Amino acid sequence: MKKVAIQGYRGCFHEQAAKLFYEKNCGLTPEIFECPTFSGLYTAVEGGESDAAIMAIENTISGGLLPNFELLRNHDLRIKGEVFLRIIQNLMVLPGQKIEDLKEVRTHYMAINQTRQFFSKYPHIRLIESEDTAKSARDVAENHLEGVGAIASTLAAELYGLEIIAPSIETYKQNFTRFLILDNALEIPQEKINKVSMCFTLPHEPGSLAHILTILSFYSMNLTRIQSLPIPGQEWQYFFYVDLKFEDYTRYQQAISAVRPLMKDLDILGEYEAAL
Repeated sequence: MKKVAIQGYRGCFHEQAAKLFYEKNCGLTPEIFECPTFSGLYTAVEGGESDAAIMAIENTISGGLLPNFELLRNHDLRIKGEVFLRIIQNLMVLPGQKIEDLKEVRTHYMAINQTRQFFSKYPHIRLIESEDTAKSARDVAENHLEGVGAIASTLAAELYGLEIIAPSIETYKQNFTRFLILDNALEIPQEKINKVSMCFTLPHEPGSLAHILTILSFYSMNLTRIQSLPIPGQEWQYFFYVDLKFEDYTRYQQAISAVRPLMKDLDILGEYEAAL
């Protein structure tokens, strides 16, 4: 049995994504290890409490989770896969409760932001921020809170015995989160590897980034994401986090050999099979 650390509580979207990846790619259902913070994922794996971890890195609505890019760079856990999960927010209550019975609804602040349009039709309901969507559902169930709802995943409703009275209440239906699989023990066959995530710095010279991108384009590398973050203590210097997709692994290796002399501190964060 593989134990996978998630940020959040049983029933959260991290658990959904972890099960989706390991059941599809490894034929197993992972055991879940709960962590309250993203940094706790690394502590759990490095301390031997978990075998692997899964971490959200970006969302189609809210963008990148910038602190998580720093975690990738500062630890030795390698990216071995990715999952794109559609985020479906559901209003759930104790069995028998109706939306007219609710006085408040609890959930994570991001879920509140994603469902405000739905609740504009119910001004009698107060939206209360909590630390986690799934924990909100668990609290309603375990404390038998009448008049209180939660917004969470269908998995949370199943785990905690709650009834979904309004499914898919998110304003934007094309709401996806990308999760990274951090699992050093997972072996990816070279013929399946078609994506790389890497981090590097560049000399503070005009055109240095454009030069790198031109070379990568020459080798048919498809840039799918670039994120810059300032280097602490160095004015106007940046770490660049880049995702590239490619069709030929040998061609990819040639591209890296060509750009490596032009970069500083190149760190290959992971080579893996793209989910899309």
